[in-house]
Amino acid sequence: MSTEQEEPARPRLTRAEAKARTRRLLLDAAARVFARKGFAGASVEEIAESAGFSIGALYSNFSGKEALFLELMAERGMGRVAEAAQTLDRHEAGTGEAAAELGRLLVHVADKDTDFAPLQAEFWLYAVRNPHVLDTMATALREPRQALEGLIGTWLVEQGAPTEVPADSVATVVAALFHGLVRLRRVDPDSVPEELFGQALRWLFRGIGADLAPDGPTETGTDRSTDRNVNRATDRA
Repeated sequence: MSTEQEEPARPRLTRAEAKARTRRLLLDAAARVFARKGFAGASVEEIAESAGFSIGALYSNFSGKEALFLELMAERGMGRVAEAAQTLDRHEAGTGEAAAELGRLLVHVADKDTDFAPLQAEFWLYAVRNPHVLDTMATALREPRQALEGLIGTWLVEQGAPTEVPADSVATVVAALFHGLVRLRRVDPDSVPEELFGQALRWLFRGIGADLAPDGPTETGTDRSTDRNVNRATDRA
């Protein structure tokens, strides 16, 4: 009689779990193949083979190469918004540490996440040349965009912002600022030092804070409520 203890049998995956696992393996394989071959050079056949599945399995989960790439982009976007939210929750208001950490996040994306950046540029050019892809791209990226709007919206509510300062507009400016500075730093690192993104957010939120202040200067020539709003905005940045 064997004295070795038999390992318990692993429970079978449910249908939903098996599907999720297949999708994850296909996405991971797509990321590797895209990084190696580029978007144009990658093929669905190679992606499926790299994941250990048939072409049929790939097409039963994704409509094609575009869908795989767009889901990868959306995942990256959600991850960055989650990091920003954690940064704001982690640091005490008034210390300026949140803005500094957001600056470090931008530098990390610009300097370390170099494999995916050329792919994003390549896909953007592909989408511009194939206008039907632009709508699909906008739809696929809606979830990270809404997550960013939620983060901005929370800040605006905390500041008592009026409806004429909509979260979606502020989110658009913040996203454009982030992506623009990332690209500029890749071209000219010295022009985008680590502290610039945090400082730019401070400038943006100071402007919003000033707009929230009631009219009328104090005897010192500045509105104290404006100062309070500026400080709150800066803290949250």
